[in-house]
Amino acid sequence: MAIALVAGWVFGINPLTVLGLLSGDGGQQAPSAQTAPAAKPPASDREAAFVGTVLADTEEVWREQFKAQGGSYVDPKLVLFRGTIPTACGRGQAAMGPFYCPGDQKVYIDLAFYDTLRTQLGAPGDFAQAYVIAHEVGHHVQNLLGISAKLDAQRGKIPEVRMNALSVRLELQADCLAGVWAFHANRMRQVLQQGDIEEALNAAAQIGDDKLQRQSQGAVRPESFTHGTSAQRVSWFKQGIAAGRMADCNTFEAKTL
Repeated sequence: MAIALVAGWVFGINPLTVLGLLSGDGGQQAPSAQTAPAAKPPASDREAAFVGTVLADTEEVWREQFKAQGGSYVDPKLVLFRGTIPTACGRGQAAMGPFYCPGDQKVYIDLAFYDTLRTQLGAPGDFAQAYVIAHEVGHHVQNLLGISAKLDAQRGKIPEVRMNALSVRLELQADCLAGVWAFHANRMRQVLQQGDIEEALNAAAQIGDDKLQRQSQGAVRPESFTHGTSAQRVSWFKQGIAAGRMADCNTFEAKTL
């Protein structure tokens, strides 16, 4: 469970999948829940409104990007919850943090996670929160492009260390795609304010595998990385926001990360 929670907190591989892999069932077993069933946030919830606004912004940007390449973007569904919630990937729990489920093409956001982001992970600010959402939407983009499925098809066929290395490239690409969104959102609507980019970069730096391992274990094990170092996550977000080109996010062919 502790491993799954760390995986969820670093905004990427679905912690439900991690739990499934640990139990040997491929991610379908639902973890036991000790919290109350999910409840829809009230209409007055400021954070819920903010998440919805950011998601709508990502939809506008990605529709434009897919259209420019002759494709069609399918909007993901947003699910806000507190407590536990059933998903196509298993049962989600608030402690897992945000995640994307390719089985139902939904982005699941536990609003209480933003308190964790601010108070425990040292990444306050609205744009730090926007980065989290944009990263998960980046996984949706990867799913639509067939990238996630190709990687998932390798599970069980290649050594764990190699699978971890591919996972790092997937996560860094999602960071880069988050940067692509930020570039075009600012181009279209001038959404970036003073300090916003710094908030996103700080968030990326706070959730690198090396930093999280050092904090939780007192040591760093690069062979077990699944999301990339703090420096790598910062670098790839910068790569995406520099020019807003999806082609610049091909982490799988990059010689160095």
